[in-house]
Amino acid sequence: MTDTPISGFVAPGFEPVMDAFEANFASGEEQGAGFALRIGGETLVDIRGGWADRQKERVWEEDTIVPIYSASKGISALVLAMAVENLPAGYETPVCDVWPEFAAEGKGEVTIGQMVSHQAGLPGFAEEIDPALWLDPPACAAAIAALPPMWPPGSAHGYHPLTWGYMLNEVVTRITGRTVGTILKEDICGPAGIDFQIGLPEKDEPRVGDMLRPRSLAPLGEITRPRRAAFVSKWSSPDRAGRAWREIEIPSANGHGTALGVASLYEAYARGGQIAGGQTLIRRDTLDALIRPRADGPDLVLPMHTKFGAGIMINCHGKFGPNPDTLGHSGWGGSMAIADPARELAAAYVMNRQSASLVGDPRAVRLVEAAYGCL
Repeated sequence: MTDTPISGFVAPGFEPVMDAFEANFASGEEQGAGFALRIGGETLVDIRGGWADRQKERVWEEDTIVPIYSASKGISALVLAMAVENLPAGYETPVCDVWPEFAAEGKGEVTIGQMVSHQAGLPGFAEEIDPALWLDPPACAAAIAALPPMWPPGSAHGYHPLTWGYMLNEVVTRITGRTVGTILKEDICGPAGIDFQIGLPEKDEPRVGDMLRPRSLAPLGEITRPRRAAFVSKWSSPDRAGRAWREIEIPSANGHGTALGVASLYEAYARGGQIAGGQTLIRRDTLDALIRPRADGPDLVLPMHTKFGAGIMINCHGKFGPNPDTLGHSGWGGSMAIADPARELAAAYVMNRQSASLVGDPRAVRLVEAAYGCL
């Protein structure tokens, strides 16, 4: 047990999830966190605990939000799916058909499906840039389009931690005339009352939890050229804090929301394209194309075997529960969201004390294991 403030709802039979949540605090691994579980369109767990600030003066409330970093990718991939659904060739459309500038440096045959499954060879900037470029999405997208790929596109895959979102947003904007964040706000989260945003307005700043950075670096292994560009160079990311970073739209990295908000969106993967509230975002055939494995094998950026659909990770590593077909994504520091179609299950874990885990933070894995133990 712990004297940490913990609140929320746990359905009868799911008490072991609360036990695991409390144990994460009792072990000293948490500052503040939230976890939500939905099965068959019903919320069975929605809990939160700890503190939203460094000083442990602000309790983590029901409306506390935090960035979920790369777990944003699974949500942005749904918005892209809505956009490509109306293209005759869908994900097999060459990127340059909608974004002509992307054809530079021999990238004319790269398809949208290859781009969002981390096969384009553009994990970062090999040559130095001003990190402020990341805070100007149109200019950053243009700079990425001009890059030569680091490997022949389609021949291998390597995780694109940040560039992925700028490319996806440019494709969505070229197809629809609206950004990913705008579509989320106007067509999805706003109407459904789901607490998740990409591009955070100033009015929501008081709800944001303080992020406590990891105490050690992630274990990347040998620092190759793609890994250096993606993660290690001084210009590989902007300052991931402050108003400027939160207010722009980075669909790969700066989605902000609650655990329930994130689970409510990942539910689309578990329930045939339908999110919490009953709205169906995409057709079944579009969902099938989204989740079809497109890249499977050694990752040139992450030091592990990875498997991706069109922007969503597939559970080849076993961190997303017992079903190898479960879909999900982890985010920098520990956030994680999963969707298991076999169970119509969606779950999300968010927190503000970051760890060095790349995929499957142990805190999140314990909660998912506890949830499956209750089924």
